[in-house]
Amino acid sequence: MKKLLAIGFVCVLGFVKAQTWKTEDQYIQKFAPYAVEEMEKYKIPASITLAQGLLETGGGQSRLAQLGKNHFGIKCKEDWTGKTMSHTDDAPNECFRVYEDPKQSYEDHSIFLATRKYYTKLFDLDPKDYKAWAHGLKKAGYATNPRYAYILIDKIERYKLYEFDNTNKDEVYYAILKLYPNLNSDAVFMAQLNQEKQNEKVAQPTIKVDYTQGSYAKQQSKVSDLVDAKSKAELLKNILVKNHPNGDLKFFVMPVDADVSDIAKKFGISEKRLMKYNELESSKLAKNDIIFLEGKNSSGNKDTYKAGIGETMHDIAQKFGIKEKKLYAKNRMESGEQPRAGQVIYLQSKKPRS
Repeated sequence: MKKLLAIGFVCVLGFVKAQTWKTEDQYIQKFAPYAVEEMEKYKIPASITLAQGLLETGGGQSRLAQLGKNHFGIKCKEDWTGKTMSHTDDAPNECFRVYEDPKQSYEDHSIFLATRKYYTKLFDLDPKDYKAWAHGLKKAGYATNPRYAYILIDKIERYKLYEFDNTNKDEVYYAILKLYPNLNSDAVFMAQLNQEKQNEKVAQPTIKVDYTQGSYAKQQSKVSDLVDAKSKAELLKNILVKNHPNGDLKFFVMPVDADVSDIAKKFGISEKRLMKYNELESSKLAKNDIIFLEGKNSSGNKDTYKAGIGETMHDIAQKFGIKEKKLYAKNRMESGEQPRAGQVIYLQSKKPRS
């Protein structure tokens, strides 16, 4: 499938064209990789997870998703020790879980289903049978709405979310591109896809560890840590540097979680410069972060852009190769203030006074 898609789409970096996606389409493009990764780990259909996320958050617009990064409305319960927030749901001011990142919310949702006795029978179902899973969730008491199963099925079929039940984390960007072919003109998305393609060339390393007396779990943990370290080193060797459409700035997409020091060492650029170029507050870099190897520009290569679900000003600055401070100034926003989904962000001229 990958070869056919690669031939069908020209995977080159061009100008990021003005493309207006519906809120739910934006949600799918952003969070499908999380749903597929959870499917691989817990055998929950990605289509079901995405449909539930779409429904619970209203396409990423809910207060819980925006403020608490909680995409599945999971309440605190007695075993939660993390951050919390109050939100009126079935009753006033109920306690809900707060996450540092939406990815944590996705995994917590998987753990919630996998460890609660009410949902045990779901895991006897075919992970590609989204209809059986939808009805199973309703039968197990996941939701009170009598039409809950049919609502999930409608979303899955309307947006063809079943396509994600037939892919894996290495091919998920191809599945997204198949559903949204106009993304082939999005420079950052195509850079992510090309980097994923490059990552596939890195073989899983074989590690030989001398036996030492101790628990099996400790031995496995030691092997796992060594494999992760070697895999990370190989992935960092395969970074694809691209020219950004905004002035041909050199940039790349992080292939794996790493530290600024790893990138500094690879490219011979000081950590201080990399932090400055990318306006970073932490040296920790996550997979799919956009990293520039030179200073960004003061303006973008297009007039305006509509902020997507959960996008921060830093995300937009990186996406378009613009200095974050300049972006705040152009939009007459206070430092630290974040845009709402759908807000028009000015990339070249200053926002007109209202």
